[in-house]
Amino acid sequence: MTDNVTTRQRQETEPEPEQSRPPTSSVRDTPAGVAPRWWVWLTAFPVAAIFALSNAATPLYVLWQRDIGFSQGMLTVIFALYIVGLIGSLLVCGVVSDRLGRKTVLFPALALALIACLMFATADSVLVLCTARLLTGIAVGAAVSAGMAAVTDVGGASRKRLAALLASTAMVLGAGLGPMLAGVLSELAPGPTVTVFAVEAGLLVLALLVVWRMPVSRPRSTGSGAWIRVPSVPKNDRLRLVLGIAVFAPGITATSFVLSLGPSLLASLLGSTNRMVAGGLAFVMFLIATAVQFAVQRMPVPRILQLGAVSTVLSMVAMAVAVFTNSVPPLALAALLAGCGQGMGQLGGLSLLNASVPGHRLAEANAGLNVGGYALAGTLPVLTGYLSDLVGLAAGTMTFGIVLVVLAGTGGVIVTATRDRVEPAPSR
Repeated sequence: MTDNVTTRQRQETEPEPEQSRPPTSSVRDTPAGVAPRWWVWLTAFPVAAIFALSNAATPLYVLWQRDIGFSQGMLTVIFALYIVGLIGSLLVCGVVSDRLGRKTVLFPALALALIACLMFATADSVLVLCTARLLTGIAVGAAVSAGMAAVTDVGGASRKRLAALLASTAMVLGAGLGPMLAGVLSELAPGPTVTVFAVEAGLLVLALLVVWRMPVSRPRSTGSGAWIRVPSVPKNDRLRLVLGIAVFAPGITATSFVLSLGPSLLASLLGSTNRMVAGGLAFVMFLIATAVQFAVQRMPVPRILQLGAVSTVLSMVAMAVAVFTNSVPPLALAALLAGCGQGMGQLGGLSLLNASVPGHRLAEANAGLNVGGYALAGTLPVLTGYLSDLVGLAAGTMTFGIVLVVLAGTGGVIVTATRDRVEPAPSR
Protein backbone atom coordinates (compact mmCIF):
# COMPACT_ATOMS: atom_id res chain seq x y z
CA MET A 1 0.00 0.00 0.00
CA THR A 2 2.86 2.39 0.82
CA ASP A 3 4.39 1.76 -2.59
CA ASN A 4 1.07 2.60 -4.28
CA VAL A 5 0.78 5.87 -2.36
CA THR A 6 4.35 6.81 -3.18
CA THR A 7 3.81 6.05 -6.87
CA ARG A 8 0.60 8.06 -6.97
CA GLN A 9 2.25 11.06 -5.26
CA ARG A 10 5.12 10.94 -7.73
CA GLN A 11 2.70 10.91 -10.64
CA GLU A 12 0.77 13.85 -9.26
CA THR A 13 3.87 16.01 -8.79
CA GLU A 14 5.67 14.95 -11.92
CA PRO A 15 5.74 17.82 -14.49
CA GLU A 16 4.19 17.31 -17.88
CA PRO A 17 5.95 18.46 -21.07
CA GLU A 18 5.00 21.87 -22.40
CA GLN A 19 2.82 21.45 -25.46
CA SER A 20 4.79 23.98 -27.44
CA ARG A 21 7.91 21.78 -27.49
CA PRO A 22 8.02 18.51 -29.38
CA PRO A 23 10.61 16.17 -27.86
CA THR A 24 14.02 16.27 -29.49
CA SER A 25 16.19 13.27 -30.10
CA SER A 26 19.10 14.80 -28.19
CA VAL A 27 17.01 15.07 -25.03
CA ARG A 28 15.40 11.62 -25.49
CA ASP A 29 18.78 9.96 -25.84
CA THR A 30 20.15 11.47 -22.62
CA PRO A 31 20.13 9.07 -19.65
CA ALA A 32 17.60 9.70 -16.89
CA GLY A 33 15.90 12.44 -18.94
CA VAL A 34 18.71 14.95 -18.26
CA ALA A 35 19.27 17.46 -21.08
CA PRO A 36 22.70 17.48 -22.77
CA ARG A 37 25.22 19.94 -21.38
CA TRP A 38 25.09 22.07 -24.55
CA TRP A 39 21.39 22.71 -23.95
CA VAL A 40 22.25 24.31 -20.60
CA TRP A 41 24.46 26.79 -22.45
CA LEU A 42 21.93 27.36 -25.24
CA THR A 43 19.10 27.98 -22.77
CA ALA A 44 21.07 30.96 -21.46
CA PHE A 45 21.00 32.61 -24.91
CA PRO A 46 17.51 34.21 -24.59
CA VAL A 47 18.65 35.80 -21.31
CA ALA A 48 21.69 37.29 -23.07
CA ALA A 49 19.60 38.47 -26.05
CA ILE A 50 17.08 40.32 -23.87
CA PHE A 51 19.79 41.86 -21.73
CA ALA A 52 21.60 43.08 -24.86
CA LEU A 53 18.54 45.24 -25.50
CA SER A 54 18.51 46.48 -21.91
CA ASN A 55 21.62 48.63 -22.39
CA ALA A 56 21.76 49.05 -26.16
CA ALA A 57 20.47 52.62 -25.90
CA THR A 58 23.25 53.73 -23.51
CA PRO A 59 25.68 55.30 -26.04
CA LEU A 60 22.79 56.79 -28.05
CA TYR A 61 21.31 59.04 -25.36
CA VAL A 62 23.68 61.86 -26.31
CA LEU A 63 22.21 61.77 -29.83
CA TRP A 64 18.63 61.78 -28.59
CA GLN A 65 19.46 64.60 -26.16
CA ARG A 66 20.80 66.63 -29.09
CA ASP A 67 17.92 65.84 -31.45
CA ILE A 68 14.98 65.78 -29.03
CA GLY A 69 16.31 67.88 -26.14
CA PHE A 70 16.09 66.80 -22.48
CA SER A 71 18.05 67.34 -19.25
CA GLN A 72 20.33 65.03 -17.27
CA GLY A 73 17.47 64.55 -14.83
CA MET A 74 15.10 63.46 -17.61
CA LEU A 75 17.83 61.16 -18.93
CA THR A 76 17.91 59.29 -15.62
CA VAL A 77 14.09 59.16 -15.60
CA ILE A 78 14.13 57.52 -19.05
CA PHE A 79 16.73 55.11 -17.74
CA ALA A 80 14.76 54.43 -14.55
CA LEU A 81 11.49 53.67 -16.36
CA TYR A 82 13.25 50.51 -17.39
CA ILE A 83 13.59 49.71 -13.67
CA VAL A 84 9.89 50.47 -13.14
CA GLY A 85 8.91 48.05 -15.89
CA LEU A 86 11.37 45.47 -14.61
CA ILE A 87 10.16 45.54 -11.01
CA GLY A 88 6.52 45.50 -12.09
CA SER A 89 7.31 42.50 -14.27
CA LEU A 90 9.07 40.73 -11.42
CA LEU A 91 5.96 41.05 -9.24
CA VAL A 92 4.15 38.85 -11.76
CA CYS A 93 6.60 36.84 -13.86
CA GLY A 94 8.20 34.80 -11.09
CA VAL A 95 4.89 33.44 -9.84
CA VAL A 96 3.45 32.90 -13.34
CA SER A 97 6.61 31.13 -14.48
CA ASP A 98 6.63 28.77 -11.49
CA ARG A 99 2.93 27.95 -11.94
CA LEU A 100 2.42 27.91 -15.72
CA GLY A 101 5.90 27.26 -17.08
CA ARG A 102 8.91 29.18 -18.34
CA LYS A 103 7.77 29.44 -21.96
CA THR A 104 4.44 30.98 -20.94
CA VAL A 105 6.45 33.98 -19.70
CA LEU A 106 9.33 34.04 -22.17
CA PHE A 107 7.33 34.12 -25.42
CA PRO A 108 5.40 37.34 -24.53
CA ALA A 109 8.57 38.88 -23.11
CA LEU A 110 10.46 38.38 -26.37
CA ALA A 111 7.51 39.84 -28.31
CA LEU A 112 7.58 42.97 -26.12
CA ALA A 113 11.34 43.23 -26.63
CA LEU A 114 10.82 43.22 -30.41
CA ILE A 115 8.22 46.01 -30.09
CA ALA A 116 10.71 47.98 -27.98
CA CYS A 117 13.32 47.58 -30.74
CA LEU A 118 10.93 49.11 -33.25
CA MET A 119 10.13 52.03 -30.93
CA PHE A 120 13.81 52.77 -30.22
CA ALA A 121 14.61 52.68 -33.94
CA THR A 122 11.87 55.22 -34.74
CA ALA A 123 11.99 57.34 -31.56
CA ASP A 124 11.25 61.03 -32.13
CA SER A 125 10.08 62.09 -28.66
CA VAL A 126 10.76 61.55 -24.98
CA LEU A 127 7.43 59.70 -24.70
CA VAL A 128 8.49 57.09 -27.25
CA LEU A 129 11.84 56.61 -25.51
CA CYS A 130 10.09 56.25 -22.14
CA THR A 131 7.67 53.66 -23.53
CA ALA A 132 10.45 51.67 -25.18
CA ARG A 133 12.43 51.64 -21.95
CA LEU A 134 9.35 50.54 -20.00
CA LEU A 135 8.71 47.62 -22.38
CA THR A 136 12.38 46.69 -22.20
CA GLY A 137 12.17 46.55 -18.43
CA ILE A 138 9.15 44.25 -18.58
CA ALA A 139 11.01 41.89 -20.92
CA VAL A 140 14.09 41.91 -18.70
CA GLY A 141 11.96 41.12 -15.65
CA ALA A 142 10.81 37.98 -17.42
CA ALA A 143 14.39 37.09 -18.32
CA VAL A 144 15.73 37.33 -14.78
CA SER A 145 12.89 35.26 -13.36
CA ALA A 146 11.67 32.75 -15.97
CA GLY A 147 14.78 32.81 -18.16
CA MET A 148 17.28 32.21 -15.39
CA ALA A 149 15.05 29.57 -13.79
CA ALA A 150 14.83 27.81 -17.17
CA VAL A 151 18.62 27.50 -17.24
CA THR A 152 18.49 25.81 -13.82
CA ASP A 153 15.64 23.54 -14.94
CA VAL A 154 17.57 22.36 -17.98
CA GLY A 155 20.74 21.92 -15.95
CA GLY A 156 19.04 19.60 -13.48
CA ALA A 157 19.90 18.79 -9.88
CA SER A 158 23.47 17.76 -10.69
CA ARG A 159 24.44 21.03 -12.42
CA LYS A 160 22.96 23.76 -10.21
CA ARG A 161 26.25 25.58 -9.73
CA LEU A 162 26.93 25.55 -13.49
CA ALA A 163 23.39 26.78 -14.17
CA ALA A 164 23.82 29.69 -11.75
CA LEU A 165 27.10 30.60 -13.43
CA LEU A 166 25.69 30.48 -16.96
CA ALA A 167 22.50 32.36 -16.08
CA SER A 168 24.46 35.07 -14.32
CA THR A 169 27.12 35.46 -17.00
CA ALA A 170 24.49 35.49 -19.77
CA MET A 171 22.90 38.45 -18.03
CA VAL A 172 26.07 40.52 -17.69
CA LEU A 173 27.55 39.51 -21.05
CA GLY A 174 24.34 40.49 -22.82
CA ALA A 175 24.22 43.74 -20.86
CA GLY A 176 27.71 44.58 -22.12
CA LEU A 177 27.18 43.41 -25.70
CA GLY A 178 24.28 45.82 -26.28
CA PRO A 179 26.13 49.12 -25.69
CA MET A 180 29.23 47.90 -27.51
CA LEU A 181 27.20 47.11 -30.64
CA ALA A 182 25.35 50.40 -30.33
CA GLY A 183 28.56 52.40 -29.98
CA VAL A 184 30.31 50.77 -32.93
CA LEU A 185 27.32 50.63 -35.28
CA SER A 186 26.20 54.19 -34.51
CA GLU A 187 29.64 55.50 -35.48
CA LEU A 188 30.36 53.30 -38.48
CA ALA A 189 27.00 52.23 -39.95
CA PRO A 190 24.20 54.30 -41.48
CA GLY A 191 21.28 55.17 -39.22
CA PRO A 192 23.12 55.71 -35.91
CA THR A 193 19.98 55.11 -33.83
CA VAL A 194 18.48 52.43 -36.10
CA THR A 195 21.01 49.79 -37.13
CA VAL A 196 21.77 48.41 -33.68
CA PHE A 197 18.09 47.73 -33.02
CA ALA A 198 17.76 45.89 -36.33
CA VAL A 199 20.64 43.65 -35.25
CA GLU A 200 19.10 43.21 -31.81
CA ALA A 201 15.78 42.22 -33.39
CA GLY A 202 17.60 39.45 -35.23
CA LEU A 203 19.04 38.16 -31.94
CA LEU A 204 15.57 38.19 -30.37
CA VAL A 205 14.11 36.16 -33.25
CA LEU A 206 16.84 33.55 -32.71
CA ALA A 207 15.97 33.58 -29.00
CA LEU A 208 12.35 32.84 -29.87
CA LEU A 209 13.47 29.73 -31.75
CA VAL A 210 15.56 28.61 -28.77
CA VAL A 211 12.63 29.05 -26.38
CA TRP A 212 10.34 27.11 -28.71
CA ARG A 213 12.70 24.08 -28.67
CA MET A 214 13.84 24.48 -25.07
CA PRO A 215 13.60 21.17 -23.11
CA VAL A 216 11.71 22.47 -20.08
CA SER A 217 8.58 21.09 -18.42
CA ARG A 218 5.35 22.74 -17.35
CA PRO A 219 4.24 22.18 -13.75
CA ARG A 220 0.99 20.26 -13.40
CA SER A 221 -0.08 22.29 -10.34
CA THR A 222 -0.84 26.04 -10.54
CA GLY A 223 0.03 26.58 -6.87
CA SER A 224 -1.82 28.84 -4.48
CA GLY A 225 -1.85 32.44 -3.34
CA ALA A 226 -1.96 35.74 -5.22
CA TRP A 227 -0.66 35.91 -8.78
CA ILE A 228 0.68 39.44 -8.27
CA ARG A 229 2.81 39.79 -5.14
CA VAL A 230 6.18 40.84 -3.82
CA PRO A 231 8.48 37.89 -4.62
CA SER A 232 9.52 35.83 -1.62
CA VAL A 233 11.36 32.67 -0.68
CA PRO A 234 10.68 29.89 1.84
CA LYS A 235 11.37 30.94 5.43
CA ASN A 236 14.58 28.90 5.69
CA ASP A 237 16.03 30.72 2.67
CA ARG A 238 15.35 34.31 3.72
CA LEU A 239 18.87 34.87 5.04
CA ARG A 240 20.29 33.69 1.71
CA LEU A 241 18.11 36.18 -0.13
CA VAL A 242 19.11 39.03 2.21
CA LEU A 243 22.81 38.26 1.77
CA GLY A 244 22.48 38.23 -1.99
CA ILE A 245 20.62 41.56 -2.08
CA ALA A 246 23.05 43.17 0.39
CA VAL A 247 25.90 42.82 -2.12
CA PHE A 248 24.11 42.59 -5.46
CA ALA A 249 22.09 45.79 -4.96
CA PRO A 250 25.08 48.15 -4.47
CA GLY A 251 26.96 46.38 -7.28
CA ILE A 252 24.23 46.73 -9.88
CA THR A 253 23.57 50.30 -8.73
CA ALA A 254 27.19 51.15 -9.47
CA THR A 255 26.95 49.72 -13.00
CA SER A 256 23.59 51.45 -13.50
CA PHE A 257 25.25 54.77 -12.70
CA VAL A 258 27.99 54.09 -15.25
CA LEU A 259 25.34 53.28 -17.84
CA SER A 260 23.06 56.26 -17.17
CA LEU A 261 25.46 59.11 -16.36
CA GLY A 262 28.81 57.56 -17.27
CA PRO A 263 28.70 58.77 -20.91
CA SER A 264 28.01 62.33 -19.74
CA LEU A 265 30.83 62.17 -17.18
CA LEU A 266 33.13 60.65 -19.79
CA ALA A 267 32.25 63.39 -22.26
CA SER A 268 32.99 66.09 -19.67
CA LEU A 269 36.40 64.56 -18.94
CA LEU A 270 37.36 63.83 -22.55
CA GLY A 271 35.62 66.72 -24.22
CA SER A 272 34.30 64.19 -26.73
CA THR A 273 31.02 62.36 -27.28
CA ASN A 274 32.46 59.48 -29.30
CA ARG A 275 29.90 56.72 -28.87
CA MET A 276 32.36 53.90 -29.42
CA VAL A 277 34.27 55.02 -26.32
CA ALA A 278 31.13 55.09 -24.17
CA GLY A 279 29.87 51.79 -25.57
CA GLY A 280 33.30 50.21 -25.26
CA LEU A 281 33.58 51.25 -21.61
CA ALA A 282 30.23 49.65 -20.83
CA PHE A 283 31.17 46.49 -22.73
CA VAL A 284 34.49 46.11 -20.91
CA MET A 285 32.71 46.69 -17.60
CA PHE A 286 30.34 43.80 -18.24
CA LEU A 287 33.05 41.67 -19.83
CA ILE A 288 34.96 41.93 -16.56
CA ALA A 289 31.73 41.11 -14.71
CA THR A 290 31.51 37.94 -16.81
CA ALA A 291 35.17 36.95 -16.49
CA VAL A 292 35.31 37.46 -12.73
CA GLN A 293 32.43 35.03 -12.24
CA PHE A 294 34.32 32.25 -14.03
CA ALA A 295 37.42 33.14 -12.00
CA VAL A 296 35.73 32.88 -8.59
CA GLN A 297 33.14 30.18 -9.30
CA ARG A 298 34.82 27.57 -7.09
CA MET A 299 35.26 29.85 -4.09
CA PRO A 300 32.93 29.54 -1.09
CA VAL A 301 29.87 31.66 -1.80
CA PRO A 302 30.27 33.95 1.26
CA ARG A 303 33.81 34.76 0.08
CA ILE A 304 32.47 35.66 -3.38
CA LEU A 305 29.98 38.05 -1.78
CA GLN A 306 32.66 39.62 0.42
CA LEU A 307 34.88 40.26 -2.59
CA GLY A 308 31.89 41.72 -4.45
CA ALA A 309 31.26 44.23 -1.67
CA VAL A 310 34.93 45.24 -1.56
CA SER A 311 34.97 45.73 -5.34
CA THR A 312 31.98 48.08 -5.22
CA VAL A 313 33.57 50.16 -2.45
CA LEU A 314 36.83 50.44 -4.41
CA SER A 315 34.84 51.37 -7.51
CA MET A 316 33.39 54.41 -5.77
CA VAL A 317 36.84 55.39 -4.47
CA ALA A 318 38.15 55.31 -8.03
CA MET A 319 35.14 57.35 -9.17
CA ALA A 320 35.98 60.02 -6.60
CA VAL A 321 39.60 60.12 -7.80
CA ALA A 322 38.37 60.56 -11.39
CA VAL A 323 36.23 63.54 -10.38
CA PHE A 324 38.93 65.20 -8.24
CA THR A 325 41.72 64.71 -10.77
CA ASN A 326 39.57 65.24 -13.87
CA SER A 327 41.13 62.06 -15.25
CA VAL A 328 39.74 59.28 -17.43
CA PRO A 329 41.86 56.28 -16.25
CA PRO A 330 40.35 56.30 -12.73
CA LEU A 331 36.87 56.46 -14.31
CA ALA A 332 37.69 53.41 -16.42
CA LEU A 333 38.98 51.63 -13.30
CA ALA A 334 35.77 52.56 -11.47
CA ALA A 335 33.71 50.98 -14.25
CA LEU A 336 35.78 47.78 -14.17
CA LEU A 337 35.50 47.48 -10.38
CA ALA A 338 31.76 48.15 -10.59
CA GLY A 339 31.51 45.26 -13.04
CA CYS A 340 33.35 43.02 -10.58
CA GLY A 341 31.02 44.10 -7.78
CA GLN A 342 27.87 43.35 -9.74
CA GLY A 343 29.21 40.11 -11.19
CA MET A 344 30.23 38.63 -7.86
CA GLY A 345 27.16 39.89 -6.03
CA GLN A 346 24.92 38.42 -8.69
CA LEU A 347 26.73 35.07 -8.86
CA GLY A 348 26.82 34.78 -5.06
CA GLY A 349 23.13 35.57 -4.71
CA LEU A 350 22.03 33.18 -7.45
CA SER A 351 24.29 30.40 -6.12
CA LEU A 352 22.83 30.70 -2.63
CA LEU A 353 19.28 30.51 -3.96
CA ASN A 354 19.95 27.71 -6.46
CA ALA A 355 21.52 25.59 -3.73
CA SER A 356 18.44 25.39 -1.51
CA VAL A 357 15.27 26.95 -2.98
CA PRO A 358 12.95 24.24 -4.41
CA GLY A 359 12.37 24.30 -8.16
CA HIS A 360 8.72 25.31 -7.91
CA ARG A 361 9.77 28.55 -6.12
CA LEU A 362 13.02 29.27 -7.97
CA ALA A 363 11.75 31.82 -10.51
CA GLU A 364 10.06 33.75 -7.70
CA ALA A 365 13.29 33.61 -5.68
CA ASN A 366 15.28 34.97 -8.64
CA ALA A 367 12.67 37.71 -8.98
CA GLY A 368 13.08 38.58 -5.29
CA LEU A 369 16.85 38.95 -5.65
CA ASN A 370 16.43 41.26 -8.62
CA VAL A 371 13.64 43.34 -7.06
CA GLY A 372 15.98 44.07 -4.17
CA GLY A 373 18.84 44.94 -6.50
CA TYR A 374 16.99 46.99 -9.09
CA ALA A 375 14.92 48.95 -6.57
CA LEU A 376 18.13 50.63 -5.42
CA ALA A 377 19.58 50.77 -8.94
CA GLY A 378 16.47 52.58 -10.15
CA THR A 379 16.19 55.21 -7.43
CA LEU A 380 19.73 56.27 -6.54
CA PRO A 381 20.97 57.14 -10.07
CA VAL A 382 17.75 59.14 -10.71
CA LEU A 383 18.26 61.15 -7.53
CA THR A 384 21.88 61.66 -8.54
CA GLY A 385 20.82 62.86 -12.00
CA TYR A 386 18.53 65.56 -10.62
CA LEU A 387 21.06 66.49 -7.95
CA SER A 388 23.65 66.89 -10.72
CA ASP A 389 21.33 69.32 -12.52
CA LEU A 390 21.32 71.45 -9.35
CA VAL A 391 24.88 71.24 -8.05
CA GLY A 392 26.86 69.95 -11.03
CA LEU A 393 27.81 66.50 -12.27
CA ALA A 394 30.96 66.27 -10.16
CA ALA A 395 29.22 67.07 -6.84
CA GLY A 396 26.33 64.75 -7.69
CA THR A 397 28.76 61.94 -8.51
CA MET A 398 30.61 62.40 -5.21
CA THR A 399 27.37 62.24 -3.24
CA PHE A 400 26.35 59.09 -5.07
CA GLY A 401 29.73 57.50 -4.32
CA ILE A 402 29.55 58.21 -0.60
CA VAL A 403 26.09 56.69 -0.28
CA LEU A 404 27.09 53.59 -2.21
CA VAL A 405 30.27 53.08 -0.18
CA VAL A 406 28.15 53.00 2.98
CA LEU A 407 25.66 50.54 1.47
CA ALA A 408 28.28 48.21 -0.03
CA GLY A 409 30.35 48.28 3.13
CA THR A 410 27.30 47.42 5.20
CA GLY A 411 26.54 44.51 2.87
CA GLY A 412 30.06 43.17 3.32
CA VAL A 413 29.78 43.40 7.09
CA ILE A 414 26.44 41.52 7.05
CA VAL A 415 27.94 38.71 4.96
CA THR A 416 30.95 38.46 7.27
CA ALA A 417 28.79 38.37 10.40
CA THR A 418 26.50 35.62 9.09
CA ARG A 419 28.81 33.52 6.90
CA ASP A 420 28.82 30.60 9.36
CA ARG A 421 25.02 30.31 9.09
CA VAL A 422 25.04 29.78 5.34
CA GLU A 423 26.60 26.67 3.86
CA PRO A 424 28.27 27.46 0.52
CA ALA A 425 26.94 25.53 -2.42
CA PRO A 426 29.32 22.70 -3.38
CA SER A 427 31.26 22.98 -6.62
CA ARG A 428 29.91 20.97 -9.53
